[in-house]
Amino acid sequence: MVSGGIQYISALEMSLLSPYSQNLGIPHKYASMIWIGGPIAGFLVNPIVGYYSDRCTMRIGRRRPFIILECLIICISGMLIGFSADIGQYLGDTKENCSTYTGPRWAATAVYVVGFLLLDCVIHTAQASVRAMMSDLSAANHGPSVGQAIFSVWMAIGSILGYAVVAYGTWHQWFPSLKSSACCNACADLKGAFLTAVVLIVISTVVTMLLADEQSLDNEGVGGAAFAQTCGGLNAFIDLFASLKNMSPAMFRVLALTAFTWLSWFPFLQYNTDWMGREIYHGNPNGVADMAADKYNAGVREGAIGLLLCSASLGATSFLIPKLCRKLTSKVIWSISLFSVFLIMAGMVAVGVVSTKGYDPSLSTSLTVAGPDNSLNALALTMFALIGIPQAVLYSVPWAVAAELAAGEGGGQGVTVGAITNVISLAQLLVGLTAGPIDGAFNRGNAPAFGTGGVIAFICAIL
Repeated sequence: MVSGGIQYISALEMSLLSPYSQNLGIPHKYASMIWIGGPIAGFLVNPIVGYYSDRCTMRIGRRRPFIILECLIICISGMLIGFSADIGQYLGDTKENCSTYTGPRWAATAVYVVGFLLLDCVIHTAQASVRAMMSDLSAANHGPSVGQAIFSVWMAIGSILGYAVVAYGTWHQWFPSLKSSACCNACADLKGAFLTAVVLIVISTVVTMLLADEQSLDNEGVGGAAFAQTCGGLNAFIDLFASLKNMSPAMFRVLALTAFTWLSWFPFLQYNTDWMGREIYHGNPNGVADMAADKYNAGVREGAIGLLLCSASLGATSFLIPKLCRKLTSKVIWSISLFSVFLIMAGMVAVGVVSTKGYDPSLSTSLTVAGPDNSLNALALTMFALIGIPQAVLYSVPWAVAAELAAGEGGGQGVTVGAITNVISLAQLLVGLTAGPIDGAFNRGNAPAFGTGGVIAFICAIL
């Protein structure tokens, strides 16, 4: 259940924060670079958390202490993001009302970036801790495939709720007190969404901590022969990477394929609602005229509806994953999902190109900017819904395969999940460094990054 709470705030991150960073004045070609700090921090933190959670002998359990701390940090970072505009004004940003000011707000940006980096780092670490708990709980009775499929269902529930809030949550109308001279409608909606995220994370964490039947680990049960052999007085980080030498070739293949898989996905995960706002709705987050900004925000909300459909198909498909893997093998299912990503990403590039044909983005600040084409909008939503099917595989199959390998080799699930999370962080780092500049070089919106992701998905399916 706590994975659903964490995924709720992750859905807000994926759908709102790329648009919001541009609303603060960060150019589109640099917006992706904000995503690189979390993976860098996560690369250093995830293995340590996995290492120590495998060996934790506290009475409340191995994973509980880490999950509680991580969820607390997520709540703090969510508050920093939600109130960044207000804090920025207090720290010296312009006093001009946000309804008329369109320039950068650097103090708010600094507060936002700190909150974003904390959130992006800890979300991955927290989900890794919860995955490790799920692997522990499911190993004896149901098996990793069923456990990770249930995990994916909770992630789908969290995503559906999060995207529904983005699509339909008019918090500035329900709670006008959320608005201020520094925080207008879109900002107030973001603030309200993150406040609900804090409430949901607290509730889901308390329920999970009370009901999950996790047993404490005694000192004799610490460690795993194949995955974690301690090296005397060396520190935990050195111990961890020394233990990676004991990984089997099969585990290294799983890690490499997982990295390539996420490399193909991150352009979509980072720019999905921005693509709707720019390419389909022809809006601009920094438009001088209200019409341009309103159209962009309408596109973001429509993109959230698409992501809601995506999460619904993800949840429905998750129930079928264990049966399909038993019948067709995990390798076949993984490959089919990647070919699907290639086709859908190619379709999104084509729809974006058709939508912007003859359209000059420089005119998106004028009051005469054209709105979305209804048929292209419907096609875009259809592709959002379809991409949820391979996303169910993304959130379950690689983790289940790794958990099976770790169990067979006598290794710790925490270290295994930490290693996978690290390669995902490396993939996100690479996309964060390259996606924005690639888009800026071609000046074709998000099409270049989406096209690159599709090509990588095709290569990875063959691998």
